[in-house]
Amino acid sequence: MVLRIGNASGFYGDRFDAVREMLTGGELDVLTGDYLAELTMLILGRDQLKDPAAGYAKTFLRQMEEGLGLAHERGVRVVANAGGLNPAGLADALRGLAAKLGLPTRIAHVEGDRLPAVDGVLAANAYLGGAGIAACLAAGADVVVTGRVTDAALVTGPAQWHFGWGPEEYDRLAGAVVAGHVLECGTQATGGNYAFFRDHDPAVFRRPGFPVAELHADGSAVITKHPGTGGLVDVGTVTAQLLYETAGARYPGPDVTARLDTARLTQVGPDRVRIDGVRGEAPPPTLKVGLSRLGGFRNEVVFVLTGLDIEAKAQLVRDQIEDALATARPREVRWELARTDRPDASTEETASALLRLVVRDPGPEAVGRALTGAAIELALASYPGFHVTAPPGRGAPYGVFETAYVPASEVPHTAVLPDGTRVPVPVPAHTPEPAPGLPVPVPGLPAPGLPAPVTTPEPPTPELPDPLPEGPVRRVPLGRLAGARSGDKGGDANIGVWVRTDEEWRWLAHALTVDKVRELLPETAGLAVTRHVLPRLRALNFTVAGILGEGVASQARFDPQAKALGEWLRSRELDVPEELL
Repeated sequence: MVLRIGNASGFYGDRFDAVREMLTGGELDVLTGDYLAELTMLILGRDQLKDPAAGYAKTFLRQMEEGLGLAHERGVRVVANAGGLNPAGLADALRGLAAKLGLPTRIAHVEGDRLPAVDGVLAANAYLGGAGIAACLAAGADVVVTGRVTDAALVTGPAQWHFGWGPEEYDRLAGAVVAGHVLECGTQATGGNYAFFRDHDPAVFRRPGFPVAELHADGSAVITKHPGTGGLVDVGTVTAQLLYETAGARYPGPDVTARLDTARLTQVGPDRVRIDGVRGEAPPPTLKVGLSRLGGFRNEVVFVLTGLDIEAKAQLVRDQIEDALATARPREVRWELARTDRPDASTEETASALLRLVVRDPGPEAVGRALTGAAIELALASYPGFHVTAPPGRGAPYGVFETAYVPASEVPHTAVLPDGTRVPVPVPAHTPEPAPGLPVPVPGLPAPGLPAPVTTPEPPTPELPDPLPEGPVRRVPLGRLAGARSGDKGGDANIGVWVRTDEEWRWLAHALTVDKVRELLPETAGLAVTRHVLPRLRALNFTVAGILGEGVASQARFDPQAKALGEWLRSRELDVPEELL
């Protein structure tokens, strides 16, 4: 008995026609869509400030204008977290749409994730599990929309409903969590953003299809895609997504704590990768809460520096701007010179470097006219060839994302069935004891930045393979051997690095230490870097605390979501045994 679960969205703004592609391109039992990134919650919160009836992903509602009929014809259930901050509002809108289309579609939703906002927080949402989704499906729902659930809950919920798993069937639930994590980012599992794309015909990656998980009753799954769609599913693409935005061996969630170090990946056919062996443990007694708030106001100006004397030109305009801001200096002023110029360049653009100025302040005044006026007034009074990439604008608000933790018993997880019946979802009966020394959250929403999660400590570091014997080496980029994928979690980033053969793993496990990462990525100096070893995946996963400042919405660095941090690491050179090249 196989449950076929497909994905049609990895973020709010993903390929619009993916819903149609997935519903018409092959067999499916359930179609899921993930619309809620950390930044999205802030965007929806600002939408709701303007219109209390808003707060959900409007794109999903438009996709359902066609999708409801297609799903009804094919008997496919639809499960999406597109409800955002207002799942009840989206459910009502879907009922109206179904009535307009003359469809008998039964709509349900899950709520209770939104908690009272305090201390200037725009939105506070707990990450719920899949049990509420399962209850809605069991009551006959054709479409279930939720607010903030874990990304994997879009798969664990349907799996609990379909297979009848109990809340303590941890290994099966953990297998569904891993499958859900692979599906959640859509085409990243089918060759999108893939480090080894050059090993294949470029045409393969022009339009990757969306992924499908064929889930089995024992929790194992085969990751694949609809026949004839673009992209690629192999052990590498699945490994890359499995490492994305994770950390150590334990991956705690509201349904189960999945042991990523137990996952086994096997290529079982073209575009078919089996995931099995995943072990699970009891979930923690706490739920993660995402806190979105307005952090202040920001502005930026990018000066173009062309030709000779780039460093001197940068210093001149920097000094001029600093003088102009002396009487009303923003709280944060950050300069970054990107040497994109080349000597004796054949085009003006390739002869130019970019000097980026970013300012932040609690109020709009210091980042508004004070900055834009200073930049504009220099147009005829600064370095030769002065111009900017765009006229300076007014200061704009920016967001901050933080996490806190509350006891699961304090969150009113509720399934609202198609007939309007409200069913409370019970909390797990068994949870691990807090690890020694970890603070225990108090009832109610904690202030931003407070309690750590209540969980068990990481398992002991697994035994490393024997190192390769000494021999001749060659200095080459790490990416000659290793793939990488990186991403953001609040102000932290992770970098998953993996190799494809056992011999390469013998080298990587010993060569890529925390000290070596700090050497290769100087931006990590002074930050806490933690290395996690995952031998079954031939992978190392590094977490870098604080590199993204106050999170993606604050746009604290050039790459605010750390999407390319792994590719920067792959480009850095180190000594590699010649026998591996």
